[in-house]
Amino acid sequence: MSAARWRRPLAEPFMLRLSGLPVEAVRGLRAERAVAWAGEVLDAEERLRELGESLSDPLGALVGGNSDDRMRREVLKLRRAVFNNRKPSDPRAALALAQDIGGLTGAMLAQWLADRVALEQALHRGPALLADELAVTRTALLALAGDERLRRGLLLASPALDAQLDGWLAARGAGPAKKVRKIERSLLAYLYRTACKTSPFSTFTGVALGAFGAPDERAAGAAMTVAEEWSSHARLNVVVLWRLAQVVAGDPLRRGDLPVELASGWDLDDERVRYVRRSMTPGDDEATVSFDAAQDRLFFLRRRGVLDSMLALFGERPVLRHHELAAWLCERHGARPAEAERYLSALTQLGMVRLSGLYPQVHSRDPLRDFQGALRAVDRPWSHKAADALDGAIAAVDGYPAAALAERRALLAELRSQLESFLGVLDAGAATLPRTLLYEDARAARDRVAADGTFWSEVALPPLNALNRVLPAFDVSLPQRLTLKGFFLARFGPGGSCQDVLKLVHDFHEDIFDQYLRFTSGKEAVDGERGYAAEENWLGLPQLGALDRARELFVARMRQVWDARDPHAQEITLTEADLAPVADELGALSGGFDPVSHFLQPADRPGDPLVVLNGSFGGLSFPFTRFTHTYDGQQGPDLTRVLREQLRAVQPHGAVFAEVTAGEATTNLNLHGHMTDYQILCPGETSSAPEQAHIHLDDLYVEHDERADRLVMRSRRLGVEVVPLYLGYLVPMVLPEIPRTLLLLSPTSKATVRPWVGVPAGEATGGVTRRPRLRLGSLVLSRRSWTVPADALPVFAPGTDEAGRFLAWQRWRREHALPAQVFARVHPATASGGWGGGSKPHYVDFTSPLSLGALEGLLGEGAARLVLEETLPAEDELPVRTARGRHVAELAAEIIPVPCDGAPDTARTTEI
Repeated sequence: MSAARWRRPLAEPFMLRLSGLPVEAVRGLRAERAVAWAGEVLDAEERLRELGESLSDPLGALVGGNSDDRMRREVLKLRRAVFNNRKPSDPRAALALAQDIGGLTGAMLAQWLADRVALEQALHRGPALLADELAVTRTALLALAGDERLRRGLLLASPALDAQLDGWLAARGAGPAKKVRKIERSLLAYLYRTACKTSPFSTFTGVALGAFGAPDERAAGAAMTVAEEWSSHARLNVVVLWRLAQVVAGDPLRRGDLPVELASGWDLDDERVRYVRRSMTPGDDEATVSFDAAQDRLFFLRRRGVLDSMLALFGERPVLRHHELAAWLCERHGARPAEAERYLSALTQLGMVRLSGLYPQVHSRDPLRDFQGALRAVDRPWSHKAADALDGAIAAVDGYPAAALAERRALLAELRSQLESFLGVLDAGAATLPRTLLYEDARAARDRVAADGTFWSEVALPPLNALNRVLPAFDVSLPQRLTLKGFFLARFGPGGSCQDVLKLVHDFHEDIFDQYLRFTSGKEAVDGERGYAAEENWLGLPQLGALDRARELFVARMRQVWDARDPHAQEITLTEADLAPVADELGALSGGFDPVSHFLQPADRPGDPLVVLNGSFGGLSFPFTRFTHTYDGQQGPDLTRVLREQLRAVQPHGAVFAEVTAGEATTNLNLHGHMTDYQILCPGETSSAPEQAHIHLDDLYVEHDERADRLVMRSRRLGVEVVPLYLGYLVPMVLPEIPRTLLLLSPTSKATVRPWVGVPAGEATGGVTRRPRLRLGSLVLSRRSWTVPADALPVFAPGTDEAGRFLAWQRWRREHALPAQVFARVHPATASGGWGGGSKPHYVDFTSPLSLGALEGLLGEGAARLVLEETLPAEDELPVRTARGRHVAELAAEIIPVPCDGAPDTARTTEI
């Protein structure tokens, strides 16, 4: 698969993420009169400072050359006041002294005194002005707090805050100062998230499909127009179903009626049964978003007569009820009922026997109804009663999308009540439910959003393709893929093959990979001053050496660019030639079939259009999978079908895509439609796909393709290469061992471009170091940023009023030439005296006293440093509009390699 065989266009559709509120919504929170007042004060301070510097020498000469001792003391006293920009204790006497001095020096001194009085008057106006502005902005915040779209998202993200808001609104924002301040800051954070960011959660951010086409009046250049046709799509938190299933299975009588089966993928040797043991670690039920983490390990049980005969029984009857299996143990092997129960409990805990049918599948469109259907399929009086008890919960979920805010609150309460009633029917005792019962996604448009294909192909695609050539240098998973290949070659040799994939995975982890992960996880991957740490190369792989050299070349080139910069430059531009040596060094590490999704924000800048890179993910369909349920079966395109057809069309010749699901769904982020014709079934997993679509692990083998120097996984049954795809939304590193390892044979990657690693920061000014914007042609790789230790931020004396605090922030912002709006990451202090990882970015508006108060609250939580980043695109550069105004938007576009010298092989497809 040489790179020459592929071309790399932008694929369709793209996914647009759209802020729930227009950016204009937050403008009412800005204190424009206070900003003007602060500007007046700062201008006056600057004039006084310049005039004072001009007066220093003339007044010094008057002190030294004055024979009148009294006048000399008065001039000296006044010179000190001018030097310190301090109002004289007796302004009238100071003015009289200026008149006595006369001449140019006297006139300048008189002007300084007049300006100093004017400054004092301006400062005196500040507290009342700030009080008025705070009242105005708090009124605006009260108005925004009632916005339906904001409140719908808030209801799910922070029910506690939502419950407080109505009382706070009724009291017009009055109440105990500490409580009011806490409400304001929390509300402000969610408001900024809804109007100034694009992080999909409920109605905070909507999603829309888009298409590139010919420019028209609505979509020319970077401009895009989105119709106001939002729709809601809600589903039960699948963690709830795991908790309910555990309750069902926890009662011995009910458990007896449940179907059981052997862990799939087990095998025999002379003395042992080999299988994969899967265990679950519950997530935090109090977190807004949480999931249960799965782990799997190869496990062995000694073969004994009872286990051997049980395996034979399941060979005849693949699915039995638990009580049937217990009765068989009693009848066939003379066990007492309690002994049979203990034996089966042990096998269940060890994962050799598993209860089936109740746990949510990743391809379920409606997990709650599927769970109800699984209960009905048990076909026992208790299971029918329990299934009927879910009707109310289903009705609450069904009614939620179309409900107004007040009704949604009632439906959430009803949903919890109905689920608790279900637990009551099962006599569940102390069983608990997670805090978040429901997740919602919002679709922002019914039809596809039109984008100017010429703009994207000319402005975005060339620099993106240039960047793609060096992305492997920043891919955190590439060293792991290379380590797997090195292990394989050491074990099986060039051109060798391994017929037992499960054993390969087990041996890889046992012999090297687990220790490798433990070692690398505790090691700093980068050093801000020295660059990237060398990769752990325990197998002496030349490819890892090439990766290290490519990173060194990139750091060296960035240092050259940095040293040659204009110190006052706001941006630096890289060229494709700057990256060419890095791409050449990577060479074959950059595969031919390397699809990647880029998350981009266009900036509408006439004459200098830009596209800002927010992140890159290798793989296929990542921007879309989580949102298939918002389209499938709804008005508009069937997104699952669209993606399935696209995946068929881009399969490399002689290969098929097969999904790796990592088992049942433990988070709603993993729910999606069937998008591949095949699914790899790892041991211990089940699938709702038809049998002919299953690819069992024992049907696969791995071989080394010497010509392409890559590992290839093949299916014996299909006779083709099998390319594993993970289509969920979790990062692969949290997946169980087997699927995570299989993905090292896939195009999955996660590349984070960190261009300033190894490039020493410039000289600090007032503790602040700055980085200019970094461009690759018209693609922005890094926004302008400012880094400041917490002790270099404005310090407020006890009792400083709002006007003094606001003025101090404006003075600090002007000193460091910061934009009015930025995003801030707060880095906490660590035990070693450094700083930890940064928080999520918080929107900060220096023109809003409320926003600055929220920033001070963040800084009060043990911050060691603050990193500020420009908002790019700026408000007036946002190209995406609705009827409500301009919206912050992010376009997720795929670049999928298309073969140039052969059609994809679609002969071996199975409709799902």
